[in-house]
Amino acid sequence: MTAPGDLQRALFLRLKGDASLSALLGGAGLLERAADNAAFPYVTCGQTSAFDWDTGVENNDDQLITLHVWSKAQGEAETLAIMDAIKARLDNAVLIIGPRGQTRLSLEFTEARYDEELLVHHGLLRFRALTQENA
Repeated sequence: MTAPGDLQRALFLRLKGDASLSALLGGAGLLERAADNAAFPYVTCGQTSAFDWDTGVENNDDQLITLHVWSKAQGEAETLAIMDAIKARLDNAVLIIGPRGQTRLSLEFTEARYDEELLVHHGLLRFRALTQENA
């Protein structure tokens, strides 16, 4: 099974290669975890859930990975622009993670909202990552 950390590293590597996303993020950018003094806007990796679908004939694993977008901009335009850039870069992308095979990403869910408790705009993007092992 692909380790969740391997998938996160591959996702972040793909996102770091996108000049338009880097321009939107500016400061902190892509963070494994947010630091208390992180510059807004930034993206963090949230929960990852893994499922093993080894049937004896095919060896596939399935993971759900959530990315969080954080912004303190006035209005939600910045959050939505960052989310759109992430979608464009990751939806239907194929990642090679080690010698095992390839991982195909598909967007499962998005949500953008204002968090009144934290006083930030918060975007969520959940991707399904299906890894098919090479024979």
